[in-house]
Amino acid sequence: MKRGSQALAPAQLLQRAITAGLLPGSATLSAAEARPWSLLLLTALGAWLAAVPLLSFIYLLLGPSLTAGGASYLVGALVLLAAAVILRSNSAPLFLEQLAMPLLLSGALTLSLGLYRDLHHSAASVGMLIGCLGLALAIDKAWLRILLGAAAGLFFCLALMPTGLDERKGLGVHWLILHGGMVIGLAALLLQQRFLLHGRQAAKAALLEALATGWLLMLVLGLAALGSVAALEQGLFGPESSLPSSLRWAYQAGAVVFALGGFALAAQAWPDLRRPLPLAVALVLAGLCAWLPCLGGLLMLLAWGSATRRRELAMASAMASVWVLGASYYQLSWTLSSKAGVLAGAAALLAPIAWLAASRQGQTPAGASPAPRPKRMPGAACLLGGGLLALLLVNAGIWQKQRLISEGRPIFVALAPIDPRSLMQGDFMRLNYDLGPDVNAAQLHRLGAARTLVVLGVDARGLALLRRVHEQGKPLAADEQLIALSPRNGGWTLVSDAWYFREGDGKRWQAAKYGEFRVRPDGQALLVGLADAKLRPIQP
Repeated sequence: MKRGSQALAPAQLLQRAITAGLLPGSATLSAAEARPWSLLLLTALGAWLAAVPLLSFIYLLLGPSLTAGGASYLVGALVLLAAAVILRSNSAPLFLEQLAMPLLLSGALTLSLGLYRDLHHSAASVGMLIGCLGLALAIDKAWLRILLGAAAGLFFCLALMPTGLDERKGLGVHWLILHGGMVIGLAALLLQQRFLLHGRQAAKAALLEALATGWLLMLVLGLAALGSVAALEQGLFGPESSLPSSLRWAYQAGAVVFALGGFALAAQAWPDLRRPLPLAVALVLAGLCAWLPCLGGLLMLLAWGSATRRRELAMASAMASVWVLGASYYQLSWTLSSKAGVLAGAAALLAPIAWLAASRQGQTPAGASPAPRPKRMPGAACLLGGGLLALLLVNAGIWQKQRLISEGRPIFVALAPIDPRSLMQGDFMRLNYDLGPDVNAAQLHRLGAARTLVVLGVDARGLALLRRVHEQGKPLAADEQLIALSPRNGGWTLVSDAWYFREGDGKRWQAAKYGEFRVRPDGQALLVGLADAKLRPIQP
């Protein structure tokens, strides 16, 4: 047996224990699995339809005593006890078993109502945590224990979460709570593996397996939420963070340690990873964890779940890692150029690693005859041709715009800038042009038109004012200019309804009062800049 093989398949060892009848309730496992899913679904639907009105009537009847008195503790405990007795029984009818789930939820909600009303939120969360663990110990159902483990992980975080913290400092505390809970969950799985080595302790192993799985899945969700848009907007680890630099470095170092620890665990399970190229990839990912500290714990859980063949944990951690990496785009404390530089640098480091791995894979061992090369498909030629065609089209569009800028007539249109930021494209000003009521009438009559021409009156300074909707064949005066309108968001706009600029330059563009255009005689226009109240272009 290879080293570490005992830690690679705890699920298989647990299944052997169930098959051997070492776990309580295993005799009824085959009977439960024999139930068709359609029967379970219909029975559960009927149970919920019967339970909801009944419980609603009871709670409406006891409403005042539940919200103000101590009846919430008595009712909640009795409902939980009834649900636990039903679920603990292996011979309960299917309808009664499904009815126990709404009873369990109702009892938990009723009990939590009293706890959070009368106690501090930390003490109430500890009480709910103990209740979840007690129910998991009493009810021998793996799927329910996973749900109770997830609920226990949630109450663990709520119990340690302080109140009255500044948002940015509070996010740092959340990071510590989530990673502390992750360590507890991994320690429980280590203890579970020790229990698996002793056949008489297989029941404890099954309990810890289900509870730790739900616990860690809830923490994965928490790490994904902390690394998402809502957290990153606060600039927790960015250059604008209010945290002391030493504390910020401690968080980043902890994330790197978690990532490298996960790689060490994976390398112990798969010896092929103990090579320079996989190590280089691990170092690049660890560098990203210094930039995204929520990523380190997720990579640890991904490695743990993969090495121990816990597919649910591995898949959830992988999806959360991708989510956190994608959410880094919305980290507003970093400029777009900085974020692009980090990702481009990581890609530049990974590209030669991938190239070296591919080249070594194609090498022929010494003394072996080279394998016949398969016929090459013309894919490379197609990619090259497509790239050249795309480059040609892009340059043609650039040439047309440059010609319009050099030959077009300069005009200025009054605007009203609104909306200071675009999360998808950087800082920008949304432009609302003063086009007058005639365009609104034209919109009603030409709602389906893709391109509408209007006539602008242009004075000696180039300031343009709307005069009328253009009528085909009607000549223009010397001081008039055609310009095309485009439908946008149920209205009409000139060329573009937004002006993008470098992050951090918002104050400079607040002085914009006019949009500067270049317009051709046929009405084709291009927004080239913004100008202040005196028609002076604002320099970027």
